[in-house]
Amino acid sequence: MDEFTPTVGVSSTRPADMPEDHSALPVWNAENWFYEDWPVGQRIRSLRRTIGESDSHLFNTLVVDIHPYVQDQMFAEREGIFGRRLVAGAFVFSAGLGLVATNCVNAFSYGYDKLRFIKPVFIGDTIYTIRTNMEKTPRYKDLGLIRASYQVFKNEGELVLYCEHLQTVKYKNPADFAGKTEK
Repeated sequence: MDEFTPTVGVSSTRPADMPEDHSALPVWNAENWFYEDWPVGQRIRSLRRTIGESDSHLFNTLVVDIHPYVQDQMFAEREGIFGRRLVAGAFVFSAGLGLVATNCVNAFSYGYDKLRFIKPVFIGDTIYTIRTNMEKTPRYKDLGLIRASYQVFKNEGELVLYCEHLQTVKYKNPADFAGKTEK
C-alpha cells in the first residue's frame, strides 16, 4: 500500500473478481456519503457543457425522437416558432442532471417531481446546473429520503429547466432513526 490516506471510495465496492490489491484501492469518483452527510440548504454548481450537434443527434437517435423541432432543420427554420432546431427537453434534463450527478454508492433515485421545461435550449447553447438540498426525511429502517432541486441554466444564467429529485440514502447509523421513520 502507499502512504496516502484515501478520501473517496473508502467504503465503496470491494469486488472479489479482481486482484485483491486492485480491489482494496479507493474508487475514484465514487462517493460514500450517507444520509447524515447531506446538509439541507447546501448548494453546488456544476461545470458547464456546450451541447453540440452530434450530442443532440445521438440522443435523438437513441430515444427515436424524430420530432421536426429537434430533427428537421428545414422545418425548424421555415415553420418552427423558434426559427431553429431545439435540443430535446429530455436531453436537457438528462445532461443537466448528469452534470451534478454523483456516483454515491449509498444513494438511490426515488423519482422526480415538478419537472418543467421553462425555456428552449438550442444546439450550441452552454448549460450548467445548480443543485440545492431542500429537505431530509427519515423514511425507511435503513434509508432516509432527500429532496433536492435542480435548476439548469443556459449561457449567462437563463433558467431553462427546474425539477426536484427524490433520493433514498442509507443511514450511517440506522439506530439513530429508530422510531422516527415513516415505514
